[in-house]
Amino acid sequence: MGEVVLAVDIGGTKTAAALADRDDALLRTEVAATPAAQGPVAVVATVVALAGRLLAGSGLRLSGVGIGTAGVVDAGTGTIVSATDTFADWPGTPLAALVRSGLGAHLLPDAPVAVQNDVDAHAAGEHRHGAAAGAASALVVAVGTGVGAGVVLDGRAVRGAHHVAGEIAHLPVPGAAHLRCPCGRFGHLEAIGSGIGMHRHFRSLGGDPGITDARGVALAAAAADPIARRALDESAAAVGRALAGAATLLDPERIVVTGGVPNIGESWWLPMRAAFHAEAIDALQNTPILPGTLGDDAPLRGAAASAWRRP
Repeated sequence: MGEVVLAVDIGGTKTAAALADRDDALLRTEVAATPAAQGPVAVVATVVALAGRLLAGSGLRLSGVGIGTAGVVDAGTGTIVSATDTFADWPGTPLAALVRSGLGAHLLPDAPVAVQNDVDAHAAGEHRHGAAAGAASALVVAVGTGVGAGVVLDGRAVRGAHHVAGEIAHLPVPGAAHLRCPCGRFGHLEAIGSGIGMHRHFRSLGGDPGITDARGVALAAAAADPIARRALDESAAAVGRALAGAATLLDPERIVVTGGVPNIGESWWLPMRAAFHAEAIDALQNTPILPGTLGDDAPLRGAAASAWRRP
């Protein structure tokens, strides 16, 4: 099998880990539930257990570890800066140091342990191997339960002075003023543009209380429910407006949109693109907006890249 690294994607509900080669190709993958409510020790123990399963009987030692994780991350130190309350006691966790200690003899001497935000890892995967491959700059946006983004300029991830570059979720957008964002403020993109936001907007418009999630809203819209159609259109349009704003600041060569919500299909993409083109200035009208191509492999492949090439 040759030299391998461990790639890890720590999400609020599941943790995935894979062995990867020098091309960031995933060789074997294991998945477990994330014990987020049990605190950092339990989360790190899950990562170590997954690594043990992947390496069992192979005789291999890891050339590096790359981790994409929920939360705001200081990638320079591998420490969690802040996080939602999904993860108990996550802020301040020295994740790189804890994982290094936990893996112990599984690591080769001087093997790097790199940690970054999960959406930054996702962006790195799409930039190196997916829909943004070959672009000098890209904005990669994930629209699912929440909204996140990673920014690549001149081939390098942009982290920001406070480690929050790309937090497109918290851009104020028209049409969301009545909805509370998970950050506690009203009117942000995530409050209307995420899957949860779309459903909450649907309910705020008087939608059927028997419909319990964005998937149900999309199905109802396809069945010509006018409230569901409006909620879907306005949620997608909010994403398009936010992309126009972000593109005006960053002028990326390519925009990549991925995640569960875009998988709704053309009934989501059409109003999203229409809103982008209605708002974007003429010079940005031809900016490609592409669906991601790597799916759930994107953050693992981006994490693997960071293990070979320290960020």
